[in-house]
Amino acid sequence: MSAIIVALQKNTLKILRLVFLGSLMILTLFPIVYTVLSSFKSNLEVMASASLIPKSFSLQNYVDAWQIGRFDLYTWNSIYMTFFIVIGTIVTATMGGYVFSRGRFRGKNVIFVVLVSSMFISAGTLYLYPQLIVAKLFGLNTSLWGVIIINILGFNITQLYISRRYVDSISPEIDEAAKMDGCNFFRIYWNIIFHLIKPLIATIGLLSFMHSWNDYLLPMVFTIGSPDSVPLVVGVVSLKSQGESVSAWNLMLAGTTLSIIPMLIVYLFLNRFFISGLTSGAIKG
Repeated sequence: MSAIIVALQKNTLKILRLVFLGSLMILTLFPIVYTVLSSFKSNLEVMASASLIPKSFSLQNYVDAWQIGRFDLYTWNSIYMTFFIVIGTIVTATMGGYVFSRGRFRGKNVIFVVLVSSMFISAGTLYLYPQLIVAKLFGLNTSLWGVIIINILGFNITQLYISRRYVDSISPEIDEAAKMDGCNFFRIYWNIIFHLIKPLIATIGLLSFMHSWNDYLLPMVFTIGSPDSVPLVVGVVSLKSQGESVSAWNLMLAGTTLSIIPMLIVYLFLNRFFISGLTSGAIKG
């Protein structure tokens, strides 16, 4: 009898787990599915119909969005901005993690704790005005380079924390052997450590790519006076006011679908390294 009760409890827990995971998957995927399916609807159907499936599938929204939205220019601007942000962030995040892991200087742990604590402070748009003023001093307030430099030098604390944990998992004996061969602190990082953290690089690269590709507020503010520098996400949002009606949601949804495709492609290629980079430091550390 007790064995039956135990089996029932296990089955109940398994069913509850599956129901929870299924519900979580539906909540996560529903906005994406709704966006993709609604991108084939007319604007009237988007606003008036509650049906998820469009009455008829039409590619006209994509044609109109591409012709009106200058997608070739916006896509190039996003690729240009994202490329430099990803490369710069990989260098600063991994180097920062290496310094906090291997470096020996006073107050290292205190500084790190203070930086990590800032993760729990949400200042929102309060940072925006000071960043704009500093960028204006250097003449970068109307350029994507202002966005690029702010993202690279404005340390992402999550990426810094992951980097330190990952470098902690690498044996310090490698550093000692490199010192015996005459490597200094920086050469150990560049010639040895950097080549041992490929999963971490992929993780930081993917996180940085998703953030910079989807960033709207900062690029929008920095490109108000420079329409030719507008990235894709800012251009997609502007599609809402460029249709025949007051709010052309159909065009914006089509543009949003197009902007999602690069993220899906990058994630499919880096998914294996992304998971490894997130878990390896925690397991080994």
